[in-house]
Amino acid sequence: MALPDALQRYLSRHRGHRAEALWGLALSGPAMLLMLVLLIGPLLAITLLSFSDWQLGMPAMGWVGVDNYRQLAADDVFWQAVRNTAVYVLVVMVGAVGLGLLLALLIEGCTRGKAIYRTLFFLPVMASLVAMTIVWEFLLHPEFGLINQLLMMVGGEPRSWLRDEDWALAALCVIGIWHQAGFNMVLFMAGLTAVPRTLYEAADIDGIPRGFTRFRLITWPLLGPVTLFVVVMTAINAFQVFDTVQILTQGGPSHTTEVLLLTLYREGFEFFRTGYAAAMTVVFLGAVMLITLLKTRFLEKRVHYS
Repeated sequence: MALPDALQRYLSRHRGHRAEALWGLALSGPAMLLMLVLLIGPLLAITLLSFSDWQLGMPAMGWVGVDNYRQLAADDVFWQAVRNTAVYVLVVMVGAVGLGLLLALLIEGCTRGKAIYRTLFFLPVMASLVAMTIVWEFLLHPEFGLINQLLMMVGGEPRSWLRDEDWALAALCVIGIWHQAGFNMVLFMAGLTAVPRTLYEAADIDGIPRGFTRFRLITWPLLGPVTLFVVVMTAINAFQVFDTVQILTQGGPSHTTEVLLLTLYREGFEFFRTGYAAAMTVVFLGAVMLITLLKTRFLEKRVHYS
């Protein structure tokens, strides 16, 4: 007995949707598997380890509940690392974003030599950070460093930049800004090329003066999406500071340059307190995710996408 036409069309459409869903699952399966193995699996493993007393190399582990988190709350070095990391992220984020935008505007305003300037300012991004950190160590050397030589030429007093409690973290911030500004410059230049020229022509007709007024009314609002992306990426990269601190100061003097990743590394790979280091990792990841979500939520309201 033949089915009614309406029922046949319904079954045919239903089979089509089911086949389409199966194809979707099959195509996204490899990506979901990779996400499970490389992202979700390690996160779950590190979270479970944070509730244990496992030490690297030990054959067994014990369940300690939230003891590791209680120790973190009472650990002065951990809180010093949190404060130093917060200061570093804030200073590097403001400095690298501001300097990157300034360089992009200056280069975009040049009539000749744009490629040369772009290459020069992008070099710190391409160079090995470890190698360039060693160069900075020579530049900041208290006896024969170029910075102190220039200071003495203008009548200043030489300083031990990396051993002075008042200047060590500031020196690391300068290196962080220097390293990230070139990348931000490239992103801002890409954003500037997307600003319609017709808006500037309309500004000429309306008599809007060039310079800061035109930047405030036209350029800056249209750079909103790029700025949001640059701010978030710069902050995340600044949170990951480790190489420069490990090479130049090792967290000293007196923990004034102690940062979260350095403390985490010491606990996990020098003191072999893997469970404690895992608890620190969970706090670190939670802080990065929270700040990223807050920035995206609140800054996106001020961003114009069209």
